[in-house]
Formats: sequence, C-alpha cells, structure tokens
Amino acid sequence: MKKPPALVVFGGRAMSSLVWHCVTHDARRKVAAFTVDAAWISRNSHEGLPVVPFEQVTALYPPGTHEMLIPVGWADINGVRRSRCEQARQKGYRLATYVSSRASVWPDTKIGENCMVFEQAVVQSFTQLGMDVSIRSGANIGHHGVVEDHCFIATGVITGGNVHIGEQCFIGLGAILRDGVRIAPRCLIGAGAVVMADTEPDGVYVGMPARRLEKSSMEATRVK
Repeated sequence: MKKPPALVVFGGRAMSSLVWHCVTHDARRKVAAFTVDAAWISRNSHEGLPVVPFEQVTALYPPGTHEMLIPVGWADINGVRRSRCEQARQKGYRLATYVSSRASVWPDTKIGENCMVFEQAVVQSFTQLGMDVSIRSGANIGHHGVVEDHCFIATGVITGGNVHIGEQCFIGLGAILRDGVRIAPRCLIGAGAVVMADTEPDGVYVGMPARRLEKSSMEATRVK
C-alpha cells in the first residue's frame, strides 16, 4: 500500500502539538514540519521538527509531496483558521483529515477536508461534516445532523437529532443543543449552555436555557 504524503501542521503551540501527537501515534502519518506566519515565529523548532514561515512553505515542503493540516483554534469566530485553510488551498495543498481510531464514526459519513475528530467523539448515522470541522473529545453529534464548514465543537457537546449547525460556529464545552434546532452562522454557544430554540447569526448565547448577549461573536473572539 502506498504511504500517504507527509504532513505539514500549521501552528507552533499546544493545539498543533496535540494534532502532531495524534496523527503520529494513532494515524501513523509522518509530520515533516510545522508552519506559522513569519511574524509569529519565535523559535525554529517545535516538537523536534522545523518551524518554517507560511509564506515560504511551498518552496521547502511542496504541495505535490505534502499535505497540510490546520488545527488553529476559534479566534475571530473561526475566521483565522478559515483564512489559513483558504490560503493553503490557494498554494496548492490538499488539506488532510484526521479521525481518531478511538472515535465512533460510521464509515459512510461524509467528512470534508481539514476535519479533526478526536477520541471518544460520537458522530451518529446520517450526519454530515463540512470542511474544516473540529470535533473534540467526548462530543456527541446526533443522527441526521449537519455541521457546516469551519466549525469548532468543544469537548462534551451533545446535540440531539436533526440539529443543523451553520458555518463558522463555536460550540463551547458541554453545551447541549436540543433536537431539531438550527444554529445560525457564526454563533458562539457558551460552555454549558442549553439551546432550546433556533439562534440568530453572529450571536453569543449563554445560560440554561440559552439567551443572547448584546455583544457579537466576533467581538467575543477577536484577536487583540
């Protein structure tokens, strides 16, 4: 069987270390290097591997022989990660996907590029994951659910059946989404929130039952 291409992982902090460890020891894929924007490079190695400027990565690790994985967090309501995914694809990279061998995901589940599904996560039947979706450990995505592009589903999230999560949403630790609700694009659902009804775009929702705050999701997650 032909070996998959080596990976370049975007980032040089804890999240990139986590993904490096998972893909190396679980998926058994080789990570060749890390890459970050040149302005953010503070050291030339991470986890014993080179850290190279994103602006120069194609010359050092060409897209013809490497894939990229971009585990950036939820800054700018996932907008930073979305931007880097788009830039990587413009550079010619195929974006890899990692599904933990310890996750429960049906083999016919539709999963896009740059998705990461971590250990003990459950993705039930007839669920679709768009591009650039991160589902952290112990999350449970109910049957017939849809998670659109550029979403981050934190540890312990539970969704009922037929839940639709719009693009670029962040669902916080332990949040519960009632069956059938629609989470509008670019929403931030706070840790432990219980969402009983549809939401509106760009909102921040907290509490039980969840209520909308005055600030927007961009204001709540903006990189300062």
